[in-house]
Amino acid sequence: MKRWQFWVGLAISLFFLIFVVFPQQDWTKLWNSLRSAQYLWLIPALASYFIGVWVRAWRLHYMMRPIKKVPVSTLFPIVCIGYMGNNIYPARLGEVLRAYVIKQKESVAISASLAIVLIERIFDAVVMMLFIFVNLPELAKIGGVESGIGGTIQQVAIIGTFIFFGALVVFMLAAMFPAVTTRAVAWSIAHLIPARFRPKTEGISGKFLEGLSCLRSPRDALMILVTSIVVWLFETGKYWFLMHGFAFIVSFFALMLMNGIANIITSIPSAPGYIGTFEAAGVAALQAYGVGKEIATAYTVVLHAALWLPITVLGAIFWIHEGLSMSKVREETNAE
Repeated sequence: MKRWQFWVGLAISLFFLIFVVFPQQDWTKLWNSLRSAQYLWLIPALASYFIGVWVRAWRLHYMMRPIKKVPVSTLFPIVCIGYMGNNIYPARLGEVLRAYVIKQKESVAISASLAIVLIERIFDAVVMMLFIFVNLPELAKIGGVESGIGGTIQQVAIIGTFIFFGALVVFMLAAMFPAVTTRAVAWSIAHLIPARFRPKTEGISGKFLEGLSCLRSPRDALMILVTSIVVWLFETGKYWFLMHGFAFIVSFFALMLMNGIANIITSIPSAPGYIGTFEAAGVAALQAYGVGKEIATAYTVVLHAALWLPITVLGAIFWIHEGLSMSKVREETNAE
């Protein structure tokens, strides 16, 4: 809380809540929507979500194979710890926590794990772009893509596609031609990095390039993409199951779009747990499909709580079981 980034994120969250989510709310209708919801639908929703988390652990196992074969049973708790960190600390610190735990348990360098994290996030973003593109025709029927939310989503999808596909191509080329990449990195370090930082930079860059080894073949990259799609389909399944507990119906494709928009918007800096940004994106997406603001808000708030609380509690349990502490994380990650 002493860092300025925390307060900037908090201010952004408050902005979205005060100026996007809260205005023009009928609080009585909102409360009635929350009170009348059928919360038993949380059971299949959470089951779908945690199957997706298990698939994430399997994807991580697959991506780590060129460095070290780590069982999925070992990686599942580590993935949960990463989620816990992202949910309660700013700046997605959970990714660092995950890399730290992998180093402690499997002796894999933090920089190599962070390279894998970056690749995962790029593939996740590509899938989000696919989700949005699949639904643009349907969104056009609702309100048109020339203006309003449709036009904004289309612009985001086009720009995001260029950015993330471009990054993916760069990383694949770096992985497929390691000798050329190593020479290019060495030249950059020699000419752009101050002399006193070069030894550490060389060590970190070497481990980082090692983490890209899962992209050395198009077949492996395709496999990572397929598992990424499966992950996000199961997460959208959570949206779909929970929807049945509220008094509205939209298509599975509409919820794919909502999922894509929410995950893109939550990349904006915000308070830990993406408070405010997630609600603003979810409510806006559902309103585009004709869902009333109060019921859209009630559903999005419950969905966010269901996405945040169970995995955070489970990750905290695994964290405590491992006997880890943030002071050790700071000390060892700074050292590396």
